[in-house]
Amino acid sequence: MESTENPLTLDSLLDHVQAAPPRLGRTRLISIDGPAGSGKSTLAERFEARAKARGLNTGLIHMDDLYDGWAGAERGFALLRDHVLQRLADGREGRYRRYDWHTGAYAELHLVPVTVDLLIVEGVTSCDRDADGWQSLRVWIETTNEVRLDRGIDRDGEALRDHWLEWMRWERDHFAVQGTRDRAQVVVDGNPAVPHDPALELVAKSVALPHDSAAS
Repeated sequence: MESTENPLTLDSLLDHVQAAPPRLGRTRLISIDGPAGSGKSTLAERFEARAKARGLNTGLIHMDDLYDGWAGAERGFALLRDHVLQRLADGREGRYRRYDWHTGAYAELHLVPVTVDLLIVEGVTSCDRDADGWQSLRVWIETTNEVRLDRGIDRDGEALRDHWLEWMRWERDHFAVQGTRDRAQVVVDGNPAVPHDPALELVAKSVALPHDSAAS
Protein backbone atom coordinates (compact mmCIF):
# COMPACT_ATOMS: atom_id res chain seq x y z
CA MET A 1 0.00 0.00 0.00
CA GLU A 2 1.46 3.30 -1.12
CA SER A 3 1.48 6.09 1.48
CA THR A 4 0.46 9.53 0.38
CA GLU A 5 -0.66 12.83 1.85
CA ASN A 6 -1.73 14.40 -1.43
CA PRO A 7 -5.31 15.10 -2.45
CA LEU A 8 -6.86 12.48 -4.70
CA THR A 9 -9.79 13.34 -6.95
CA LEU A 10 -13.07 11.51 -6.55
CA ASP A 11 -13.28 11.36 -10.33
CA SER A 12 -10.00 9.43 -10.56
CA LEU A 13 -11.42 6.82 -8.20
CA LEU A 14 -14.62 6.65 -10.22
CA ASP A 15 -12.46 6.18 -13.34
CA HIS A 16 -10.83 3.21 -11.60
CA VAL A 17 -14.21 1.73 -10.70
CA GLN A 18 -15.63 2.15 -14.21
CA ALA A 19 -12.52 0.75 -15.89
CA ALA A 20 -12.99 -2.67 -14.29
CA PRO A 21 -15.87 -5.09 -14.97
CA PRO A 22 -18.82 -4.91 -12.56
CA ARG A 23 -18.78 -7.50 -9.79
CA LEU A 24 -22.37 -7.18 -8.56
CA GLY A 25 -24.48 -8.27 -11.49
CA ARG A 26 -24.32 -5.27 -13.86
CA THR A 27 -23.71 -2.92 -10.91
CA ARG A 28 -20.43 -1.58 -9.55
CA LEU A 29 -20.24 -1.31 -5.76
CA ILE A 30 -18.31 1.21 -3.66
CA SER A 31 -18.29 0.53 0.09
CA ILE A 32 -17.19 3.18 2.59
CA ASP A 33 -16.44 1.97 6.11
CA GLY A 34 -14.73 3.40 9.17
CA PRO A 35 -15.48 4.38 12.76
CA ALA A 36 -18.60 6.35 13.64
CA GLY A 37 -18.17 10.08 13.18
CA SER A 38 -15.25 9.78 10.77
CA GLY A 39 -17.08 11.29 7.77
CA LYS A 40 -18.50 8.30 5.87
CA SER A 41 -21.88 9.85 5.04
CA THR A 42 -20.35 13.08 3.79
CA LEU A 43 -17.83 11.26 1.62
CA ALA A 44 -20.53 8.96 0.22
CA GLU A 45 -22.70 11.92 -0.74
CA ARG A 46 -19.76 13.55 -2.53
CA PHE A 47 -19.08 10.34 -4.46
CA GLU A 48 -22.77 10.20 -5.34
CA ALA A 49 -22.72 13.78 -6.65
CA ARG A 50 -19.67 13.17 -8.83
CA ALA A 51 -21.12 9.90 -10.16
CA LYS A 52 -24.41 11.56 -11.09
CA ALA A 53 -22.48 14.40 -12.73
CA ARG A 54 -21.06 11.86 -15.18
CA GLY A 55 -24.50 10.43 -15.91
CA LEU A 56 -24.30 7.25 -13.84
CA ASN A 57 -27.52 5.78 -12.46
CA THR A 58 -26.43 5.87 -8.82
CA GLY A 59 -27.88 4.51 -5.58
CA LEU A 60 -26.82 5.27 -2.02
CA ILE A 61 -27.54 3.13 1.03
CA HIS A 62 -26.78 4.24 4.59
CA MET A 63 -26.15 1.33 6.95
CA ASP A 64 -27.86 3.35 9.70
CA ASP A 65 -31.10 2.62 7.81
CA LEU A 66 -30.55 -1.13 8.21
CA TYR A 67 -29.43 -1.39 11.85
CA ASP A 68 -32.28 -2.19 14.23
CA GLY A 69 -30.90 0.08 16.93
CA TRP A 70 -27.54 0.52 18.63
CA ALA A 71 -26.88 -3.23 18.83
CA GLY A 72 -27.98 -3.97 15.27
CA ALA A 73 -24.90 -3.45 13.11
CA GLU A 74 -24.22 -7.11 12.36
CA ARG A 75 -27.90 -7.78 11.65
CA GLY A 76 -27.90 -4.72 9.40
CA PHE A 77 -25.03 -6.11 7.35
CA ALA A 78 -26.78 -9.48 7.07
CA LEU A 79 -29.84 -7.70 5.66
CA LEU A 80 -27.65 -5.81 3.19
CA ARG A 81 -25.83 -8.97 2.12
CA ASP A 82 -28.86 -11.23 1.78
CA HIS A 83 -31.57 -8.87 0.53
CA VAL A 84 -29.64 -6.32 -1.51
CA LEU A 85 -26.20 -7.53 -2.60
CA GLN A 86 -26.95 -11.21 -3.16
CA ARG A 87 -30.16 -10.38 -5.00
CA LEU A 88 -28.40 -7.89 -7.31
CA ALA A 89 -25.67 -10.47 -7.94
CA ASP A 90 -28.41 -12.93 -8.96
CA GLY A 91 -30.01 -10.41 -11.32
CA ARG A 92 -32.94 -9.55 -9.04
CA GLU A 93 -33.83 -6.18 -7.55
CA GLY A 94 -32.53 -5.53 -4.04
CA ARG A 95 -34.92 -4.53 -1.28
CA TYR A 96 -34.77 -3.38 2.32
CA ARG A 97 -36.94 -1.65 4.87
CA ARG A 98 -35.62 1.51 6.51
CA TYR A 99 -35.30 1.28 10.27
CA ASP A 100 -37.04 4.16 12.01
CA TRP A 101 -34.96 5.03 15.07
CA HIS A 102 -37.78 7.11 16.55
CA THR A 103 -40.44 4.38 16.49
CA GLY A 104 -38.01 1.48 16.98
CA ALA A 105 -39.38 -0.48 14.03
CA TYR A 106 -38.70 -1.11 10.35
CA ALA A 107 -40.71 1.21 8.11
CA GLU A 108 -41.16 1.76 4.35
CA LEU A 109 -39.74 -0.55 1.70
CA HIS A 110 -36.87 0.63 -0.53
CA LEU A 111 -36.04 -1.05 -3.84
CA VAL A 112 -32.64 -1.17 -5.56
CA PRO A 113 -33.20 -1.95 -9.26
CA VAL A 114 -30.83 -4.17 -11.22
CA THR A 115 -30.33 -1.25 -13.63
CA VAL A 116 -28.28 0.75 -11.09
CA ASP A 117 -24.85 1.48 -12.57
CA LEU A 118 -23.19 2.37 -9.27
CA LEU A 119 -24.26 1.49 -5.74
CA ILE A 120 -22.58 3.29 -2.85
CA VAL A 121 -22.96 1.79 0.63
CA GLU A 122 -21.65 3.70 3.62
CA GLY A 123 -21.53 2.78 7.28
CA VAL A 124 -19.94 0.52 9.85
CA THR A 125 -19.93 -3.12 8.60
CA SER A 126 -20.32 -2.09 4.92
CA CYS A 127 -16.85 -3.53 4.19
CA ASP A 128 -17.30 -6.77 6.13
CA ARG A 129 -15.54 -9.71 4.48
CA ASP A 130 -18.71 -11.30 3.09
CA ALA A 131 -19.04 -8.39 0.64
CA ASP A 132 -15.48 -8.54 -0.70
CA GLY A 133 -16.33 -10.45 -3.86
CA TRP A 134 -18.88 -7.87 -4.98
CA GLN A 135 -16.97 -4.66 -4.31
CA SER A 136 -15.27 -2.54 -6.97
CA LEU A 137 -13.75 -0.22 -4.35
CA ARG A 138 -13.29 -0.46 -0.58
CA VAL A 139 -12.72 2.84 1.22
CA TRP A 140 -11.83 3.36 4.89
CA ILE A 141 -12.10 6.80 6.49
CA GLU A 142 -10.80 7.69 9.94
CA THR A 143 -10.00 10.49 12.35
CA THR A 144 -9.26 10.80 16.06
CA ASN A 145 -11.58 9.46 18.77
CA GLU A 146 -11.94 12.99 20.15
CA VAL A 147 -13.11 14.45 16.84
CA ARG A 148 -15.48 11.53 16.26
CA LEU A 149 -17.08 11.75 19.69
CA ASP A 150 -17.48 15.53 19.43
CA ARG A 151 -19.22 15.12 16.08
CA GLY A 152 -21.48 12.41 17.46
CA ILE A 153 -22.56 14.40 20.51
CA ASP A 154 -23.10 17.51 18.38
CA ARG A 155 -25.41 15.48 16.13
CA ASP A 156 -27.20 13.22 18.64
CA GLY A 157 -27.06 15.14 21.91
CA GLU A 158 -25.33 14.67 25.26
CA ALA A 159 -27.97 12.18 26.40
CA LEU A 160 -26.56 9.60 23.98
CA ARG A 161 -22.91 9.87 25.09
CA ASP A 162 -22.97 6.45 26.80
CA HIS A 163 -24.40 4.85 23.64
CA TRP A 164 -21.62 6.45 21.62
CA LEU A 165 -18.89 5.24 23.98
CA GLU A 166 -20.26 1.69 23.98
CA TRP A 167 -20.54 1.77 20.16
CA MET A 168 -16.93 2.95 19.86
CA ARG A 169 -15.77 0.02 21.96
CA TRP A 170 -17.85 -2.44 19.94
CA GLU A 171 -16.76 -1.18 16.52
CA ARG A 172 -13.07 -1.24 17.53
CA ASP A 173 -13.34 -4.97 18.28
CA HIS A 174 -15.43 -5.62 15.17
CA PHE A 175 -12.94 -3.90 12.87
CA ALA A 176 -10.09 -5.87 14.45
CA VAL A 177 -11.84 -9.18 13.77
CA GLN A 178 -12.75 -8.18 10.20
CA GLY A 179 -9.37 -6.57 9.41
CA THR A 180 -11.41 -3.81 7.78
CA ARG A 181 -8.77 -1.09 7.59
CA ASP A 182 -6.08 -3.44 6.29
CA ARG A 183 -8.37 -4.66 3.50
CA ALA A 184 -9.28 -1.17 2.32
CA GLN A 185 -7.90 -0.02 -1.03
CA VAL A 186 -8.00 3.66 -0.04
CA VAL A 187 -7.52 4.99 3.49
CA VAL A 188 -8.89 8.53 3.85
CA ASP A 189 -8.12 11.24 6.40
CA GLY A 190 -11.50 12.25 7.82
CA ASN A 191 -10.24 15.53 9.28
CA PRO A 192 -7.40 16.59 6.96
CA ALA A 193 -5.17 19.63 7.35
CA VAL A 194 -3.97 19.34 3.74
CA PRO A 195 -5.56 21.98 1.49
CA HIS A 196 -8.01 20.43 -0.97
CA ASP A 197 -11.42 20.91 -2.56
CA PRO A 198 -13.78 18.72 -0.47
CA ALA A 199 -16.41 18.55 -3.22
CA LEU A 200 -13.95 17.10 -5.72
CA GLU A 201 -11.07 15.62 -3.70
CA LEU A 202 -10.23 13.54 -0.65
CA VAL A 203 -6.96 13.34 1.25
CA ALA A 204 -5.69 9.78 1.14
CA LYS A 205 -3.34 8.40 3.78
CA SER A 206 -2.65 5.35 1.63
CA VAL A 207 -3.73 3.86 -1.69
CA ALA A 208 -3.58 0.26 -2.90
CA LEU A 209 -4.98 0.13 -6.43
CA PRO A 210 -3.69 -1.60 -9.59
CA HIS A 211 -0.73 0.27 -11.09
CA ASP A 212 -2.65 0.86 -14.30
CA SER A 213 -5.47 2.52 -12.41
CA ALA A 214 -6.19 6.16 -13.20
CA ALA A 215 -6.00 6.88 -9.46
CA SER A 216 -2.66 5.16 -8.81
